[in-house]
Amino acid sequence: MLTVDLDRLELKPGDRLLDAGCGGGRHCFGAMDRGATVIGLDLDVESLKLARAGMHDRNPKGGGVLQADVFKLPFADHAFDHVICSEVMEHVHDYATAIRELVRVLKPGGTVGITIPTATTEFFYLRLTRDYFESPGGHIRIFKPRDLARAMSAAGLDVQGVSFAHALHSPYWVLRSVLGLHSEKPSPTRAYRRFLIHASTSRMWTRVEHWLDWIWPKSLVLYGQRKTGGSI
Repeated sequence: MLTVDLDRLELKPGDRLLDAGCGGGRHCFGAMDRGATVIGLDLDVESLKLARAGMHDRNPKGGGVLQADVFKLPFADHAFDHVICSEVMEHVHDYATAIRELVRVLKPGGTVGITIPTATTEFFYLRLTRDYFESPGGHIRIFKPRDLARAMSAAGLDVQGVSFAHALHSPYWVLRSVLGLHSEKPSPTRAYRRFLIHASTSRMWTRVEHWLDWIWPKSLVLYGQRKTGGSI
């Protein structure tokens, strides 16, 4: 269940892609399946273990993972053809600086996809439980898309499009907010999670979610391309 549309990134075999905040590696896997060389980066060690295992199963030489901070990436300028940063910016205080660092490692003409939760769903979850924003490591802001777009533009990106994703996940987080944000043990939560796993492999539910994404999406994606002239 990818949030970023890899077709819109114009990802090609042999391209180098950085997934900053890769979690368990879902975008890494999708990019590797298309022949890209992928580096997954995250602060959470357990998530990196999952990502590393999945990447190794696909292609042991197709990339790797490392624990690192998005504010100080251990890569040279212009190291990647594409960058993905999914559901990270709502967690960091200085998102403008984080975006500038992502752009630094992106080649001129390279593409980026940055995803954030939609403001509508975030407001709704906040009304259901304060834990959604007050838990350690949780979200610290409700993003307005124009604020993200301005930060991307200021960092040297041409913002070129938007997409929406994961409408079927919105009710799941309603259940988590009502029944227990930090636990999947309640029966309704577990049942809906099983449905999400089934839906991810169902053509019918994929089509349904595509239409629902225009009504109540969980995530919003902004796509950009690094400008080829001037300096950042």
